Amino acid sequence: MKLVLSLPNKQCLSDPLPTWLLQANVDILSPFLCQLFNRCLEHGIVPSSFKSGYVTPLLKKADLDAADVKSRLPITTLSVLSKLLERLVAQQLIEYLTENGLLPELQSPYRAHHSTETAMLKVMGDILLALDSGNLAMLFLLDLLATFDTVDHDTLLRKLQTSYNFGGIVIKWFISYISGRVQYVRTPTTTSYGSPVVHGVPQGSVFGPILFLLYVADMLKLIKRHQLVPHAYADDIQIYGFCRPSSVNCLADRVSACIDEVSSWMRSKRLQVNQSKTDALWCSSS
Repeated sequence: MKLVLSLPNKQCLSDPLPTWLLQANVDILSPFLCQLFNRCLEHGIVPSSFKSGYVTPLLKKADLDAADVKSRLPITTLSVLSKLLERLVAQQLIEYLTENGLLPELQSPYRAHHSTETAMLKVMGDILLALDSGNLAMLFLLDLLATFDTVDHDTLLRKLQTSYNFGGIVIKWFISYISGRVQYVRTPTTTSYGSPVVHGVPQGSVFGPILFLLYVADMLKLIKRHQLVPHAYADDIQIYGFCRPSSVNCLADRVSACIDEVSSWMRSKRLQVNQSKTDALWCSSS
């Protein structure tokens, strides 16, 4: 009941009733929803009606060419009931990962008292401390291309089993969650035929960012092996290191070698660096 009442007043084409009507009758409907969700978890099944996404290609800015695909931002909406189930499972998942120390240490989302603000403060604080000590810093801002769309399902499910000890009914539920998804493109006047989603984590979902976070956790360990510091917020990844002014070439070589290995690792996971939005910055005092 608490989660239903906290829902934003939005709905999807696949929802059986408007969100406001669900909230107005939550005292009557919540026992049935509770039974439905418990059955889903007991049997490791996500209903097929929960796995339809409707993509609306919104124009990024009013002055852009509406006929150009690049001018549009695809916004995916999912069933309110499916996201309600995801929120309930996500609470248990984050609790499990936190209690067992399985969340990547230098990933900020889904951690208590962490945010984009604390991520920025951590990176800026480390760099300013280095400059105050007379060192230089090199900051590499890594951007990924179509991040959530390229996640390989088989690799993700294998990762959940081997690295996070998901088994039995739990991994069965995640297999059901990932597989059999369909998306439709919707405009004000028409809706396309359904297209199967054979890779990527569900756009617009509660679980999408969490699953991506678990998918790329090993990359942070790889960066640390090069004696560099990673910090990430979902798919926004910063890599930085420090050196004396006389050792800039050594640090540059180390960062370059790290980026080469990270790029190779990403290709093996079907991810790709967006070179046009990736930057390297030297930081120093005046």
